[in-house]
Amino acid sequence: MGLIGGGLYAAVNFIGFDTTVVREQCTAVVGSTQHTLSPEQASNAALITATATKRGMPARAASIGIATAMQESKLTNIDYGDNAGPDSRGLFQQRSSMGWGTEEQIMNPRYAANRFFQELETFDYTSMEITAAAQKVQRSAYPLAYAKHEGLAKAFASALTGNSPSTLNCTLRPTEGVGSSATVIKDLKAQTGISAQALSEDRVGVPVKGKQGWAIAQWAVANAEAQRTVSVSYAGLVWNRAEGHWVPAATTDGYVVITLAGS
Repeated sequence: MGLIGGGLYAAVNFIGFDTTVVREQCTAVVGSTQHTLSPEQASNAALITATATKRGMPARAASIGIATAMQESKLTNIDYGDNAGPDSRGLFQQRSSMGWGTEEQIMNPRYAANRFFQELETFDYTSMEITAAAQKVQRSAYPLAYAKHEGLAKAFASALTGNSPSTLNCTLRPTEGVGSSATVIKDLKAQTGISAQALSEDRVGVPVKGKQGWAIAQWAVANAEAQRTVSVSYAGLVWNRAEGHWVPAATTDGYVVITLAGS
């Protein structure tokens, strides 16, 4: 046992504590309740929320979209269906045979989210329960299944629309490789419609204020794993990868600053 324990200790110290122990996850808090997603799921929740906001829809719509995708695909962009819908694909398990678009379109998360909200906009979803609104769009064989994701969906939608400042955090391992300010600027514009500027090769500045600023800041945190982000600063706070949560800091007024892993 001593040899095994010593070997494990040596392995952990050789590989590195962060890479062997850290469980990568993103959390959103409402009141005293914390909800958890993987970084991939959080990134997709951010895309869904940004799509709703870009279309001028309220946080309620984002909650419906997140709850629906959580039930249909676990918020992952899957390329297969099930026995009931063998041609179902994507975040919302939309079917080409049912007029949702081509398979290639459905597998594009931005297209899929826009197509979902296009259908949601055809009726008064704001006065409906989340599960009822989701079912009216999806026409699922399990109409009550969406309700179990309501708390999680509301928590992430509230953070990602900026209604709940500094409540979305991600715990991540150290970055591998370098980030690209050009990629962040492109993704931000495509998903939110908001323009940003490269402050340097590894820093992006987004001129936003108030609630919109928190929406963008928490969008950046939700995408930190994929974009190799090391910190996001806004409104007197900074989220950094080393600590995994928001802490007080000197920040640039009227700007979200996203710092990426550099060379």
